[in-house]
Amino acid sequence: MFTIGKASERSGVKIETIRYYEREGIVAKPGRSAGGRRMYSSDEIAKLRFVRRCRDLGFPISIIQTFLSLTAQSDRSCGEVKTIAENHLGEIDAKIENLMRLREALLSLSENCNDGTAACPMLDALMKHGFGDGLHE
Repeated sequence: MFTIGKASERSGVKIETIRYYEREGIVAKPGRSAGGRRMYSSDEIAKLRFVRRCRDLGFPISIIQTFLSLTAQSDRSCGEVKTIAENHLGEIDAKIENLMRLREALLSLSENCNDGTAACPMLDALMKHGFGDGLHE
């Protein structure tokens, strides 16, 4: 059994995040020592590590809870996990595409700036147009 500090070290999840996961029911509250300290088993630490890895991949808490429920099932469906992962990939691709458009717009605007001038074409363009509606004019 491990204290919350050791569980944090072993799982890579910050102590406050562990407490948050417990409050929100993402992971079960651990047992307590006679002195009232949280005590974590190796299995509980592995579950925290699992949650951290899912968060590192950008999965929202709701999906992580689905994954956790699937890990508890002996007849879990890999197809369901694959569908969730593919949907998440689609969301990531859309974000990348949006970031690329944002990058191009910012590059275009910043190329119009001249160092040391009083009038700034980038600020003027931002005042006249919203993102994506005529920034490249």
